[in-house]
Amino acid sequence: MARCDTCGNDYDKAFEVRSEGKTHTFDSFECAIHKLAPSCAHCGCKIIGHGAEADGKMYCCAHCATKAGVRGLDDRV
Repeated sequence: MARCDTCGNDYDKAFEVRSEGKTHTFDSFECAIHKLAPSCAHCGCKIIGHGAEADGKMYCCAHCATKAGVRGLDDRV
């Protein structure tokens, strides 16, 4: 069995994810998201989708980017 890098659970169905040259072991996608997904620079939530990037910072949506002072992003065109 393999131990999850996030929660420490020793699980027979654990899986590995390789990211930025490192291999991580997880027992669930939830733990993988918690460990690897970027956080929104405004509200702090984990960004599971594409998100939005401006000035080297990641945002979960255009609303958060706008609240942080970013101009030109919109959730709809």
